[in-house]
Amino acid sequence: MGKVSWKGGTLLAPVPPVMVTCGDMENSNIITIAWTGVVNSNPPMTYISVRPERYSHSIIKETGEFVINLTTVPLVRWADYLGIHTGRKIDKFKKSGLTKEEASVVSCPLIAESPLSIECRVKDVVTLGCHDMFLAEIVAVDVDESLVDKSGKLHLERADLAAFAHGEYFALGASLGKFGFSVAKKKSAKRSNAGKTKKPSSGAAKSVKR
Repeated sequence: MGKVSWKGGTLLAPVPPVMVTCGDMENSNIITIAWTGVVNSNPPMTYISVRPERYSHSIIKETGEFVINLTTVPLVRWADYLGIHTGRKIDKFKKSGLTKEEASVVSCPLIAESPLSIECRVKDVVTLGCHDMFLAEIVAVDVDESLVDKSGKLHLERADLAAFAHGEYFALGASLGKFGFSVAKKKSAKRSNAGKTKKPSSGAAKSVKR
C-alpha cells in the first residue's frame, strides 16, 4: 500500500510529556510540555516551545531559567492535569501534592517525584509563530540515586518513563537493543566466523586422500 499525503503538521511522535518547573522555591509553577528535545551536545543544549499566552511563558522569559522534569507512568495523570489547568488560578504544587526540591544550580524547584530533572538556563528566545522557543543550556542534571549503579552508570530504563503520541500517553515498552547494536551484531558475527576452522573444499579433500 502507498502513503496518503497530508499538509504539514505536528505528527512527530513519540515525544516526552515533561513537566517543566519555573519561578523560585516560594513562587513557582509547573507546565506540561511536549515540544522539547536536545539540540546540541557540546555544550549540552535543549529547548522548550511555549505559547506566549501561557502563564509560565512570562516567568521563564523574566527569570531565564527552567527545569525539565521527566514524567513516569505513575506521574502521567498529574502531567495531564497540570497541562490543562493554568497556574494563574491554582497552585499546581499544592493541588498535585508534588514535592518541591531545591535545584543544584538554578533557582527553580525540581519535582522530587521525577526520576531525572534537567536544569536549564535560557540562551535565546526564538519567535516561531504560535509558540516561542526557549533555547537553553543544560547546566545540571539531577538523577534519582536508585537509577545509578555502584560503578556510576545510569540505568534510565528502570525509570518507567512515559511517552506521548498523537494525543495519547504510552508506557515505554521492551528494549529493542542498545545504541549501535546493529553494527555490534555484525562485528560479533565476523569474529565468530573468524574463529571457526575453515573446512577444506571437496577438491582439497580428494587430494589429501590421494
